[in-house]
Amino acid sequence: MRIGFIGAGKAGCSLGKYFAEKGAQTGISVAGYSSSNEMDAAWAAAFTGSTCFRSADEVVAACDSVILSTPDGAIREVWDTIDKQLISGRIFCHLSGSLSSDVFSGIEQFGAYPISIHPMFAFSNKVSVYQQLNHVCFTLEGHQKAVSVWEQVFAALGNETRQIAKECKPKYHAAASMLSNQVIAVLETGYGLLRECGFSDNEARRFSEELVRANVEHVIQDGSMAALTGPIERGDVKTVGKHLSVIGAGNQMLYRACAGKLLALAQEKHPKREYGAMRDLLHAPEEGRRRKT
Repeated sequence: MRIGFIGAGKAGCSLGKYFAEKGAQTGISVAGYSSSNEMDAAWAAAFTGSTCFRSADEVVAACDSVILSTPDGAIREVWDTIDKQLISGRIFCHLSGSLSSDVFSGIEQFGAYPISIHPMFAFSNKVSVYQQLNHVCFTLEGHQKAVSVWEQVFAALGNETRQIAKECKPKYHAAASMLSNQVIAVLETGYGLLRECGFSDNEARRFSEELVRANVEHVIQDGSMAALTGPIERGDVKTVGKHLSVIGAGNQMLYRACAGKLLALAQEKHPKREYGAMRDLLHAPEEGRRRKT
């Protein structure tokens, strides 16, 4: 199978390099790239040892599968510009986590097959992250023929896949965003509190490194409930009250939201333990606002 890319951003370049590196053993090859920025396409082509195409239609004509590796907002616009007389028998993919394959409107009447492919991975650069893709899992959604073909491709590459329903795409992407980007918000809040205690930014990250890493690894290996520790699980109302009194109003909302999730998990883990006082403490501001209204 020959794969071409329309768009030469971080995800497209990284996937193209990954496919090109492992292509000899899997029967796939990277045909090349087109982009609204010709320099980006030329760089991606050189990086992957493929061709720099002058237009999206040239990519389509040269490939069996075409990946629109553009920002989400540009996918439909690019799709609308493609000459539909060229697409029969081809698979069209996009890499959006939130959009379904429905964005390729009218595709099946031209004899082509739509699919959305999303790697559960954060692409931080174009140059080196392709080396980390060996263990990345991919979600697939779309026409069953396209899904079947790409399941075989990723199986040959050694990557796990999971098919999901198109109506689940927004919720799935919300989950991926929380597990990736929003974790950063929690970490930065903790780092900020350590900086207020006199730690430098580097010290805050370095001193808490094993705490963060060990906790995440414990969750991944054994599950959230097994990894749960701390004052919420213990029902230590006095300690949690001290936390809330010193972290500042700006951090309290995040603390309370996270603590509420931990409290629900703790109650499930210890169904006979009494958490009423902790629940009252965490919900106090909300109850106050209700009384005012």
